[in-house]
Parts: sequence; C-alpha cells; structure tokens
Amino acid sequence: MGRGFVNWSGSLSFTPGEYAEPADEDEVRALVRRAREAGTTVRPVGSGHSSSPLVRTDGILLSLDRLAGVIADDGELATAWAGTKLKALGEGLYDAGLAMDNLGDVDYQSIAGATATGTHGTGLGFGNLSTQVTGVRLVTGTGETVDVSAEHNSDLLPAARLSLGALGVVTRVTLDVQPRYELRRRSWCAHVDWTLDHLAELQHTNRNMDFYWYPRSDQTQIRVMNRVDRAPDERVWQPRLVPGEAFPGEPGEVRVGPTHRTIPRHRELRFEEIEYMLPAEAFAACFAEVRRRIRQRHRRVVGWRVLVRSIAADDIWLSNAYGRPTVTIACLQNTSLPYEEYFRDMEAVFRHYGGRPHWGKKHWLTARDLRPLYPRWDDFQAVRRRLDPDGVFLSRDLARLLEEA
Repeated sequence: MGRGFVNWSGSLSFTPGEYAEPADEDEVRALVRRAREAGTTVRPVGSGHSSSPLVRTDGILLSLDRLAGVIADDGELATAWAGTKLKALGEGLYDAGLAMDNLGDVDYQSIAGATATGTHGTGLGFGNLSTQVTGVRLVTGTGETVDVSAEHNSDLLPAARLSLGALGVVTRVTLDVQPRYELRRRSWCAHVDWTLDHLAELQHTNRNMDFYWYPRSDQTQIRVMNRVDRAPDERVWQPRLVPGEAFPGEPGEVRVGPTHRTIPRHRELRFEEIEYMLPAEAFAACFAEVRRRIRQRHRRVVGWRVLVRSIAADDIWLSNAYGRPTVTIACLQNTSLPYEEYFRDMEAVFRHYGGRPHWGKKHWLTARDLRPLYPRWDDFQAVRRRLDPDGVFLSRDLARLLEEA
C-alpha cells in the first residue's frame, strides 16, 4: 500500500496505490515496466511544492529524492540527478565555481520538478528555468532510456525541456551554466501608482526586477538585483522623476551574495497561489482590472499580496512564455483563508487578456481551454503518445489537462 502524500501548501492530499523511492535508473525502469504490465499509472514527484494535482495518482507515486546530486560539469554544462533540490544544486555548482543563469523565488523544488512545470524567476533577459535545460535523460512509458539533447534525439528537445512528467520519468538534467558571480539585491516601498509609472524603466535598467502589490494599503515592495562586478546604470538606483514628484525612498541594501543565496526567499507562511503568464503588451490593462476587482470585491478576504514578474520569450512547446515576451501576475492567499472564489474571479480576468496558467499552480482549465493557447500543442501530444503509447504517465488529472473529451 502507498503512504499518504500532502503537498507543500496542504491543499493536495491523496494516498497512491504504491509509494516508491528508486535509488538508480535501473529501479526506475523496473517500476515503469511493472506499471505498464499491470495497466496502472506512474507519477514522478519532486519536493511537492506544486499546488496543481500533477502528481496525484492511484498507481505508483515515484519519488526522485534518492536520485540527487551533481554528476558532472565541464565549465559550460552541468548534469545533475533529477531529484536534486535547487538549494543543493546551487551549492554544488558554487563549489565547482559555477552558477545557473537565473532562479525562481524558492529553492526547495527539485530541478526536474521546477523545469517540468515552467518555474521562473524575473528579468526581461531571462527565460524560465526550462530554457537553461540543454538535455535530459528519460525513462519512457515502455521502460526504455532515452537521452535528449542537441546531439541525441534533438527533435524531442522542445517537448522534453518542459513536459509535466508526461513523456517519462526524468532521471538526469543537463543545464547551461556559467562562472559563478554575485548579485546585489535592493528593495524599497512605494505607492503602486509610482511603481507602475516607473515600471518600464525599472525593468530595463536592472538585471532582475519584480514587485509585490499589497491591496489593503495600495503600497508595493520593489526588488531589483544586479551583478556586483558590473557598473550599474545610475538610473538603477535613481529612476527619473517628473517635476514635483517625490522619490519614495532611497533603496536600502538587502543582500549581496551568489545567485542561489540571493534570489530565493525563505518562506515560513504557507500559501495558495494562482499565476498567469500574460502577453507583455496586455499587462497594464490586465493589472488595472485585477486591481479594480480585488479592491471592490475581494479586499475583505485578501490577506496577502500580488506578485508581478517578467519572462523572456522562448520556443519550448508547453512553455507559458512560448513565442512572446511575458509579464506574470500571481495572486497569493494564506492557506488559512478561502481562495477559490477569489482565484476564479482573477482567472476570468487573466483569460480575457490572453493569459496562460502556470502549470504548477491553481487553475481550472482543461485541454479544451489550453489547446488554443499553445501553437505547438499537437506536436507535444504526438511526442507524448510516441514515448508513452500505453498512457503509463497519463493519470486522470493529467488526461484532463492534455486530452480533450
């Protein structure tokens, strides 16, 4: 019998038919072959940070925790076991004199889970974490091992870099890395109107920039990050002002350090989250409507904040930033407070402005809704059926996302 599973936020709990922690790729292959013969499903799981039900199964829940650690690097590429947590990966790369190009807001996800769901950081020049993936090793639905990279099975790479665990169990991930470097992180508070007025300048004059909006006060917290080994543009610290406008406060230094210790934030409070990726040109109108609705309809119950970030366009088939520069809006809500009515109302706004939902967070879309949002949707489905012809990885929840009724 399986043991009970509860995700990070506590909103997803289930008991799989079996819980397995393979120690190597041979055990992964054996588990997949056994599931195929038995006609049951396998769902791989990393740290359980996602709040969408991608890992839920009544078959085998396959933990990647024992497949962890950096395997090798050559100074430009690094290969890690799929279950390696981002914090440990950052330390391992740092010890080797290396670093990832960008990271997301938290570091307890596994590298395979983070890239499989399109986890992202912020910055106009940076794609989501999946864009740093140059290769993966998969155990497919037939129990075979397939290496995917620019040199091997390259036609599969646009699908395998972000696959929702639908193509197979990823056992290894190869990443594009660079020599380690340090960032200076600064933050300050300002009224939301000031932040929106200066948003484009802040985004273009900083390596990384995001902001939180606090609905009950209409204040924002702005965060910028820049490399310490490169002279900053003076506008980074002193955005241009119009006559009579007051600067909201001199940015204070928060932290200086390597990327993996500077970008992620420690989280004590647990929360639920919905996040949509919007065409950059739709952001202003979408955020205005989000702000209006929250203040008019949800301010009484909204206990937390709204996060705005940016992502560069990419060519990964199921990426939420496929083919377009993207700005994201994420609504966070404490786990002790109701969220569904609030999130569904926000989802209606996001959809109106052409948004795509974050795969690892709350949303209520199905394959019928999702297919028009992804130009290479059918190409991904063809690869999925080729690598998993018997649907070993196609749980009921995943089928609802990927297969139209």
